[in-house]
Amino acid sequence: MPKTKFKPVLHLFFFFFIWVSVPCFSRPVITYPPQTSLLFSSDAVSILSFKSKADLDNKLLYALNERFDYCQWRGVKCAQGRVVRYILQNAALRGVFPANSLSKLDQLRVLSLRNNSLSGPIPDLSSLYNLKSLFLGHNNFSGTFPPSILLLHRITSLDLSYNELTGPIPANLTDLERLNVLRLEWNRFDGPVPALNQSFLLIFNVSGNNLTGKIPVTPTLSKFNTTAFSLNPDLCGEIINKACASRAPFFGSPSASGPLGQSAEAQSGGGGGVMVLSPPSSPKKSHRRTGVVLGFTIGIALILFSVLLALAVVKKQRVDSKGTKPTTIASPEVTNSNAGNSRNHIGEPPERKTMMPEIQRLKKSGNLVFVGGEVEGYSLEQLMRASAELLGRGTMATTYKAVVDRQLILTVKRLDAGRTAVTGGEAFEQHMEAVGGLVHPNLVPLRAYFQAKGERLVIYDYQPNGSVFNLVHGSRSTRAKPLHWTSCLKIAEDVAQGLAYIHQASRLVHGNLKSTNVLLGTDFEACLTDYCLAVLADSSSTEDPDSLAYKAPEIRKSNRKLTPKSDVYAFGVFLLELLTGKHPSQHPVLVPHDLLEWVRTIREDDVGEYRWLGMLTEVASVCSLTSPEQRPAMWQALKMIQEIKESAMMEDRASFGHS
Repeated sequence: MPKTKFKPVLHLFFFFFIWVSVPCFSRPVITYPPQTSLLFSSDAVSILSFKSKADLDNKLLYALNERFDYCQWRGVKCAQGRVVRYILQNAALRGVFPANSLSKLDQLRVLSLRNNSLSGPIPDLSSLYNLKSLFLGHNNFSGTFPPSILLLHRITSLDLSYNELTGPIPANLTDLERLNVLRLEWNRFDGPVPALNQSFLLIFNVSGNNLTGKIPVTPTLSKFNTTAFSLNPDLCGEIINKACASRAPFFGSPSASGPLGQSAEAQSGGGGGVMVLSPPSSPKKSHRRTGVVLGFTIGIALILFSVLLALAVVKKQRVDSKGTKPTTIASPEVTNSNAGNSRNHIGEPPERKTMMPEIQRLKKSGNLVFVGGEVEGYSLEQLMRASAELLGRGTMATTYKAVVDRQLILTVKRLDAGRTAVTGGEAFEQHMEAVGGLVHPNLVPLRAYFQAKGERLVIYDYQPNGSVFNLVHGSRSTRAKPLHWTSCLKIAEDVAQGLAYIHQASRLVHGNLKSTNVLLGTDFEACLTDYCLAVLADSSSTEDPDSLAYKAPEIRKSNRKLTPKSDVYAFGVFLLELLTGKHPSQHPVLVPHDLLEWVRTIREDDVGEYRWLGMLTEVASVCSLTSPEQRPAMWQALKMIQEIKESAMMEDRASFGHS
């Protein structure tokens, strides 16, 4: 009987032990990964990690609803689902650059955080082994030169200017053999200038630091003028035409450096312990020193005499000029701005407030003016001596390819003096400064401008791969086949990005969008050129027939001012040109349904892609509506194109998963 009573108790205890212990043992086995690892890619996590510390004012409105939404975030550009460009220039960021955030974007090619308010040290970036361009200038970064940058052997452009970086510039910066841009100006670097020998280095600036010593005379450093080294008081050498200080002549022979004029031999105890004293200074040396003092005194006297003579001449000219009209320097700016009050009371000096702007304008007139904080990498004289090749003529400008010092290649546009004469010198200057402030991957960078005596030049970076016009239409003697629809999509997105940026970042408009003004960059990205120049021209002059087809109806009929909606119209016409391979002058006037049929007829070989072609044609159709009020804004057109791209990517991924 005891056994039968004990057995139910044992069973009860056994089941209780199993019930309690199973959850305890099973909890460590069942793990629930965080939601981010299920939904977010590593690139998205990296960007959000960066934003958490670098965007304290929440200027970046990032939201992730789908797996690849991060590719549409501001500043992000992807290729095959990986981030290859992250550009947040002028984004009003405030905070720090957190460690182990963007350093995980191992496919990143371009990183630009220029012109923000980021502070603290620059983190380790050595894992960004594919990085080609790094722009961190115009922030508040501190610490020493980031040693991890020296491991980025593919880097070609490095900008750390206008920060608070200290310490020496590393000597092994020479290991970055592909560098063609190095900007370190306006920091607090000290020590010597490294002996840079990169043959491809075209833009270089270390001005405004605390660098010291003799500048190494290398073929690379010798290419740059003194402005690249300016505002470093303790630099010297042949390159900046400043002799390095040497105290030896004032303290006798270098060999007599021991105490009390003892020779080196006496200091070392040579000659069997016999001390040999150096002889006293000879009369010849005394005469030489007296001659130096006498020559110095005479030189000072001559300088004082020259100054007094110059003052006397100026005073005489003032007396002679009484009763005559005051002369003015014939610069375009002064002529236009002072046309209404050229009469001054003689003997009554103008106020300093009115003189300073005129002095500034005169300083700029006749010189290259570099915009957007661009370093002066070449002078007007160098540009005038450059070998030039004619690229094309338009109604507004003639375009040249200029090679400066056999190294730097630029595009120089010589504006037509007759067509741009309606814009005064001061207005031209203000407009070019505004245009120079536009910086975007899909805009050809504007570097400088020049104006004097009716001559106006605009200088851009040279784009090596031609224009979209050449890509689409090919040789004039052959019938070019339309581009593949994915190429049309990519070019359209690039152009829409550039136009949307112009409209949102400023009150400017492109005003002259056409396929010849869309160039292909080094990575075959589409970049806008000639942007915002059309407003300078006289609209009443003869219009280029090739440009007329891109003009919105309201502009053609009434000569109204250019607007963002007129850019949208030109974009719609441009998109149709991409899809059909037909110049806009050959486009028929059709209703949207017939327009789609026309595109399909031309692209009869692309039967399997009709859906995507139809979507792109619909975007082109709505952008080129007659009524400007019915056209979308440029950012809306961009969103349409990006939605088409996203749909195509999702369909490709789905089909890839089923295959």
